[in-house]
Amino acid sequence: MSASELVALVCCDLGSIVRGRSVLSDKLGEYLRAGVSWVPANHALTPLGPVAEPNPFGSTGDLRLLPDADTRVRVGAGSGASALELVLCDLVETDGKPWECCPRSFLRETLRELEQQLGARLLASFEHEFQLLIDSPPALPFTLEEQRLLEPFPARVMDALLDAGVEPERFFAEYAEHQFEIPVAPAEGVTSADRSVVLKVLVREIARREGIRASFVPLLNPAQAGNGVHIHLSLLDADGASLFYDAAQPACLSELGMRFAAGILRHARALSALTAASPVSGARLAPHRWSAGAMCLAQRNREALLRIPPVVALGGADPASQLHLEYRGADATANPYLALAAILRAGLEGVRAGLPAPPILDRDLAQLDAREAERFGVGALPGTLEESLRALADDDAARAWMTPLLYDAYVSVKRAELDAARDLDLEELCQRYAAIY
Repeated sequence: MSASELVALVCCDLGSIVRGRSVLSDKLGEYLRAGVSWVPANHALTPLGPVAEPNPFGSTGDLRLLPDADTRVRVGAGSGASALELVLCDLVETDGKPWECCPRSFLRETLRELEQQLGARLLASFEHEFQLLIDSPPALPFTLEEQRLLEPFPARVMDALLDAGVEPERFFAEYAEHQFEIPVAPAEGVTSADRSVVLKVLVREIARREGIRASFVPLLNPAQAGNGVHIHLSLLDADGASLFYDAAQPACLSELGMRFAAGILRHARALSALTAASPVSGARLAPHRWSAGAMCLAQRNREALLRIPPVVALGGADPASQLHLEYRGADATANPYLALAAILRAGLEGVRAGLPAPPILDRDLAQLDAREAERFGVGALPGTLEESLRALADDDAARAWMTPLLYDAYVSVKRAELDAARDLDLEELCQRYAAIY
């Protein structure tokens, strides 16, 4: 390791952009104790570049980016590229107290509430789709040929993810042009969202080294399938047993799991402001786009916002350890810490309120009549960021999940994005966001 190598101390901001400062790698130990300087207004930067105006921070205040040494990641130097090393950070006050607008701290506090109220621990994973922006004609969807045409990128990105401790499970071609997916193993607590941040950074880094561009934009081409983030989650008790599994219940989902799902569905429209967080996100969530066209709970149906993936008996795996919920309404423009925390808080609301079990969709959306389509929330998710922000503002419980400062900061960033996007059509927006994400 060269004495001049840099290590980046980074955070994921409200627009899901990774920002930070770099220090000499051999001096990292000095920064683990007190971090590096940061400014509240940096949290008002929009994904499009400028600072959101107005914003609640102005030019005042000082913070620290405090590195979490357990998140240190290093990818060795490659041909024509220096090593990439980074450490994820918490945003703290100058005395070390968590800053109320720190997304990582927001998730950590949510996990404490989950444990206090339900005695539960979280096991979660983020399943990302992305596209490579290349001019060559694509092979057919889901084919080995499409993967092999891109070698050595697939092998190199999996190596980098393995070295980083992200635990990738599979790599495969998806449906849209040059679209791929990398599911990763579930992890406990904040680590699951950390892996989402690291995966996106490393996929882009390895693509850059191969002379190509990787984009996690929610929608690259309005006529094609988009890129989602499927958030898989289950709750465990203190002994590691699933709180969601009950073989005697419909779909094997326990009473607690049903109430948790009901809470997510009750607040689903407000959640979209935090999980589908860009001006292009809503278009991906329309019915018949294989995303989240129905605001309902379903079993083995990839058009539902909330899905119960199948329990596989083949191979003798424990069914209880497999049972989980899959939230399909997120994308890479969402801050993973905020998105996961909001989903958990919505679920907690459902458990606290003792909400009844939601109906389980068991058919394709095309088979539903008008009355059934309304019952299962077909097309009920917000179609625009404007609509989802209104839903968040109108949902008192969801708005209260955040402190007033965090809520105001988040909304100011999103309002600034809407203002900047106002004169662009959907195709232009897709191209603009493809260059960012």
